[in-house]
Amino acid sequence: VSIALTDSESDLIGDLVSLRSAAESGVIRLDEDGVSRFLTSVATPRPYSLIIFFDAVYLHSNRELRLLEFRREFRIVSASFIANNNNDGSNGTKIFFCEIDSESLFHRFAVQSIPHVCLVDPLMENLQDKSGLMKDGDFAGMAESMAEFVERRTNLSVGPIHRPPLLSKTLISVIAALIVVSTPILIKKLLKGETFLNDRRFWLYGAVFVYFLSVAGTMHNIIKESPIYVRDHEDGSKLVLFYQGSDFQFGAEGFIVGLLYTVVGLLLAFVTNVLVRVEDLNEQRAVMFLALFTSLWAVRKVVYLDNWKTGYEIYPYWPSSWH
Repeated sequence: VSIALTDSESDLIGDLVSLRSAAESGVIRLDEDGVSRFLTSVATPRPYSLIIFFDAVYLHSNRELRLLEFRREFRIVSASFIANNNNDGSNGTKIFFCEIDSESLFHRFAVQSIPHVCLVDPLMENLQDKSGLMKDGDFAGMAESMAEFVERRTNLSVGPIHRPPLLSKTLISVIAALIVVSTPILIKKLLKGETFLNDRRFWLYGAVFVYFLSVAGTMHNIIKESPIYVRDHEDGSKLVLFYQGSDFQFGAEGFIVGLLYTVVGLLLAFVTNVLVRVEDLNEQRAVMFLALFTSLWAVRKVVYLDNWKTGYEIYPYWPSSWH
């Protein structure tokens, strides 16, 4: 069933479409006048819904909030909706994506924390109504879960998410050209043994580096997008490097534990491959004692941290003949 729009409603939609066309990713920036014109001064039911992302530029540096990341994903949903509904005049003008960066407007919408995204549907009169609030779970899958929220609440299709390519076509062409030109030169140098790939030290350092990244949980940090550290909530001058709990870890925590593992591994390799060639027995014993002491200290630190994080204790079991 189609509903005829009044002249004033058509003007409002026309203004929103014009603002969306001029905005990056189609996200309209609303100020006091915009909120008044498109929300509070319009009689319900409005002929459109607004999805509003509340931003705060001065908090972009706070990596724990991940505002820039959520803002980027919100813009991807907006751009995808426009691309998928560009040829559908009715659906394309029923939802508009907006952002607000104004503390005075935060109070009008009763925004107490960010990130904060809400849907103002055609029937909503009270801007402080929490029924349109996007929950934390709707952020979990980033753009995809945001799109699911929009579709669930508006019964309109956002369509497939279109993410921008990592590399532009021009850059891909330049890289391809460089590969084509440099490949014969590299093959010639490789056959002559004049590249870093022929240097055993490169593979040695590379193996240690890969081992360090592996035992430091680097892939976990990348997948979970863990911050390196956070600032203490009670004392902003202090940094928190360790998280108590087995379900999460900071990047610094993984690197510290990875360094301890790597130290023990390098000492073991040194003892079994280098120290055995030393002829002076006294020198051998002194270095061996230092290596064992350092390894024991590193292992004790890792065991202590594991117990602190998980509560799990490791008990030594001595041979029965020692009792």
